[in-house]
Amino acid sequence: MLTTVTLTLLEGLVTTLELFVLTLVFALPLGLIISFGSMSRFAPLRGFVKTVVWIIRGTPLMLQILVIFYGPGLLFGLPLLPRFTAALASFVINYACYFSEIYRGGIQAVPRGQYEAGQVLGMTRSQIFFKITLLQVVKRIVPPMSNEFITLVKDTALVRIISVYEIIWMGESFIKKGMIWPLFYTAVFYLAVNGILTLLFGWVEKKLDYFK
Repeated sequence: MLTTVTLTLLEGLVTTLELFVLTLVFALPLGLIISFGSMSRFAPLRGFVKTVVWIIRGTPLMLQILVIFYGPGLLFGLPLLPRFTAALASFVINYACYFSEIYRGGIQAVPRGQYEAGQVLGMTRSQIFFKITLLQVVKRIVPPMSNEFITLVKDTALVRIISVYEIIWMGESFIKKGMIWPLFYTAVFYLAVNGILTLLFGWVEKKLDYFK
């Protein structure tokens, strides 16, 4: 029975990890773009971006999943998005907004003198950003990013609300068979994934220790 349960949960884990990886692939660059908008000198754009970020960060992710999945059909009569696509879109938008604030804090924490030193050396704005600012930003954002990554792993359980068969859903399915322990067994998989992420980010922080 343990083998059967483990194989079933591994199927759910594949969906969980797929959602996790794809969210990062799309949300990390989108978050950087959003952070530029929130720091824009063009006031209307800056105000609009900050308002969107405020709304996304201020409302539950579960609500956003439901709105993106059911909204197009109920409001505009459009066909429903595939369940996994709706879940992915919700996660990308939500986490991009959170990442944007982390990026913004990291960028603004870099001393202005660093930028001015690059100008004195004759570097362009893009050269200053990628060769001076970005490297220091990475060092500053690793700890908060690690927290968001770990939270993302756990938040994937929310997609069960629109019947995406992730690991919690698979574990809960055994309750109908009179077994509760597979549901608790899912914790082992979450702990394993988050343990790997914790070790990975610890290694990254050590590698970036040369930025003091």
